[in-house]
Amino acid sequence: MEFRDVVEARRMVRNYTGAPVAAESLARILDAARRTPSAGNTQGQSFVVVTSESGRRRIAELAGESDYVERGFDPWISRAGALVVVCVSEAAYHQRYSEADKTDAEGNEIEWPIPFWWVDAGAAMMAILYGAVDEGLAAGFLGIHSIADLSAELGIPPEVTPIGIVTIGHPAPDRRSGSLDRGKRPIDEVIRYESWHPE
Repeated sequence: MEFRDVVEARRMVRNYTGAPVAAESLARILDAARRTPSAGNTQGQSFVVVTSESGRRRIAELAGESDYVERGFDPWISRAGALVVVCVSEAAYHQRYSEADKTDAEGNEIEWPIPFWWVDAGAAMMAILYGAVDEGLAAGFLGIHSIADLSAELGIPPEVTPIGIVTIGHPAPDRRSGSLDRGKRPIDEVIRYESWHPE
């Protein structure tokens, strides 16, 4: 599949057939995710992959999937063939930026005006979403804010923060989002050349 086709086809899918995801496909998706950029080549991103039915059901319970289904939606978390929990370690970035080639003239760590660990985790998440489409699969994203006990459930250490879950699977008909028209804003409001207010 051409990259442009992958970008245009990608959308957040929230219903799956329940069929398993081939291990080879999952390996290629995760390989792409681990190759995404990271500030200072820190490589602070990590992934917990859950494919067992019991594991997926437990995470769906923690995420309140039953309440979601009661509102008329599909049980998309438990039906996904694989769940990829995207994680990042802020501590890894502080450690990396304490090394000699990253400190200032006085040997101090930078001020971090932008917390690049979140940027890097987002890049990894996007690679997973695109990778799924490239494999002929579908994917969706579930923010971690709704699953307080996920770290304990998966044994994620305190210095590692999960940002969310990418659900991956074979798509089934779902209730499409009203926000699918991603090109709705005029292009000159989205893309600006040379400055915000070109002369």
